Amino acid sequence: MITLPAPTFREWNGPLTEDLVREPARFGLGQLPRRLQPNGTAKSICGFCSTGCGLKLHLKDGVAINATPDPDYPVNLGTACPKGWEALTPLDAADRATTPLLHGQPVDWQTAMNVFCEKMKGVLDQHGPGSAAFISTGQIMCEEMAFLGSLTKFGMGLIHGDGNTRQCMATAVTAYKESFGFDAPPFTYADFEESDVMVFIGANPCIAHPIMWQRVLRNKRQPQIIVVDPRTTETAMAATQHYAILPKSDLTILYGIAHLLIRDGAVDAKFVSESTTGFEEFSTFVQAYTPESVAAETGLTVTQLQCFADTIRAGTPRVSFWWTMGVNQSHQATRTAQAIINLALMTGNIGKPGTGANSITGQCNAMGSRLFSNTTNLIGGHDFKNPAHRAKIAEAMGFPVERIPDQPSLAYDQILESIESGKIKALWIIATNPSHSWINQKRFNDLLSKLDFLVVQDMYGTTETARQAHLFLPAAAWGEKDGTFINSERRIGLSRQVRRAPGQALSDFRIFRLIAHAWGLGDLFSEWTSPEAVFQILKRCTQDQPCEISGIQDFAMIEKSGGIQWPLIAADASAPAVATERRLFADGRFFTPDQRARFVYDPAVPPPELPDADYPLILITGRGTSAQWHTETRTAKSEVLRKLAPAELFLDIHPEDARQLNIRDMAVVTVESRRASLTMKARISPGVSQGQVFLPMHDPRVNQLTHWAVDPYSRQPNYKHCAVRVAPNAN
Repeated sequence: MITLPAPTFREWNGPLTEDLVREPARFGLGQLPRRLQPNGTAKSICGFCSTGCGLKLHLKDGVAINATPDPDYPVNLGTACPKGWEALTPLDAADRATTPLLHGQPVDWQTAMNVFCEKMKGVLDQHGPGSAAFISTGQIMCEEMAFLGSLTKFGMGLIHGDGNTRQCMATAVTAYKESFGFDAPPFTYADFEESDVMVFIGANPCIAHPIMWQRVLRNKRQPQIIVVDPRTTETAMAATQHYAILPKSDLTILYGIAHLLIRDGAVDAKFVSESTTGFEEFSTFVQAYTPESVAAETGLTVTQLQCFADTIRAGTPRVSFWWTMGVNQSHQATRTAQAIINLALMTGNIGKPGTGANSITGQCNAMGSRLFSNTTNLIGGHDFKNPAHRAKIAEAMGFPVERIPDQPSLAYDQILESIESGKIKALWIIATNPSHSWINQKRFNDLLSKLDFLVVQDMYGTTETARQAHLFLPAAAWGEKDGTFINSERRIGLSRQVRRAPGQALSDFRIFRLIAHAWGLGDLFSEWTSPEAVFQILKRCTQDQPCEISGIQDFAMIEKSGGIQWPLIAADASAPAVATERRLFADGRFFTPDQRARFVYDPAVPPPELPDADYPLILITGRGTSAQWHTETRTAKSEVLRKLAPAELFLDIHPEDARQLNIRDMAVVTVESRRASLTMKARISPGVSQGQVFLPMHDPRVNQLTHWAVDPYSRQPNYKHCAVRVAPNAN
């Protein structure tokens, strides 16, 4: 009898877990090759989405060779999505940028810095401080964001800069500010496990935030799960109630539910009286949103509306409301988010376990961008227009106050329109790929060609945006630098350097230091020597703000505590132990001048581009798979993640629409909007309603179709609704 040797690790197709490494024989495997045997570990925060999962990085001689979920981290509790398991793989991609490029040709850093300063100074000297701008990201660390925003605005003299978080979270920021007085998500992830009713509006956490969905599945209270979404998403399939509303009728249904709650006396009158303002006016406003009219506009029945209202009425023990891009990316996004907040306020579901009006963030550090990017808000959640705020930040940073601009930046779309009009001549894009991700791609890329100087700073020089740069700067990635991220529940987590960046690539922090020196600003930024040094500056900037973090001593405290939710002031930090989970507004007091939350509202209006005889279908877009991330700039580098996601683009179409258009399942079709025409395969699916089609946002072609429209308050793009027509491909 011949005994076959155990399979080698080279033949193993599963994840390299901690148990697998420690006891390979238990899995029927031979010994791990010596070169891969880890001899140390480090802890870090995943650099993909806003969940902020903890990872244990397995080190070989100080270099990370694999990652497993951290069983002790309070966010993910030992679980990880496919992206987390593959977090290290994109670092090894063959197309990693290793040297600066000038017009596509390699140059050294000295040359790159000379060109950067000469071109940028030339534009600013000739056209003024409003003639150059930057577009930042939610992917770099808080300390890097603060350095970029301070370098450009306090050092170089720019006025305008925004982040790609404008594409995902600007709505939540604006809504929270107006309703609560500060950009303050009130919840903690424990609320997923402590709710009796969870309402998901325009959110598909099963796919978009799978570890959050795992927290939902841990809920032992047998909760009702309500999903409001035009599509029968994976989350909707698990719901106890799914309301498949007509696209962009979410504001109408929310006002209609408020109408029913008021009519039925299902309001927490005590909380409303003691902790809010504007309710009487709001009550009068929603009288027009009768069940009959709301049913007609949303495509639901009066019975469904009543069931929804009865499920969340005041007196139900714990109701939490959750939203994400289906709400935020809309022509009336801010008012829709505030309509959700209004429901939480009128039912008293704020500040208690299992409650809240809770925005789920998109990117790993979108929350950090909201506080520290120094774009439309002065750093630390301050106001550029407030002289006292400018003086405070100047003192905290040790800068002359006259260097602090007295006006906020233009928003992302306004920056682009200023390029189109010729007012902005130079643009610096950091760690984002808007040639893929911005609405109406053709118009965006036409705008880039108008620039005198385009700088792109990224870990890959092969992105659609990087290929158009006059000057490209190679940046280190997650895992190749230190710094902090802030996740959706306000938890500040520490990400560690466990690899060296390839070639001449540098961390974004070091690139900003080089530019400060080359520009002649070395003395001004002399204290900005490391990410941890900048963290100490940020602590000073947050003092007396709702987001104050003066009680966080240093990076070591963050790591030891398993992340720390803001706020944490010095007085609270002296307690024996900082609570792992902390909610806002437990006392019913908010951050407005009178400490009362505001009811904010406007009438619902139709989307800007409606279907008609020429373009009779509504295109909606969204996350297509948990194995891919946004523009696939990093996740597409992983063979494992590519296998877990569709290899080609599919259009989901309702069976009746397919029948009427003579389209078979998997047939090649042409999808056309007023802006572009694409060819792909059709996938017949009852998951989309009749009259609607769905495309995943990851494919680089999809945003050729989308319509350039933004919410008037948050300036966030409306990705989720445009008119298209579909036909079988003639070829």
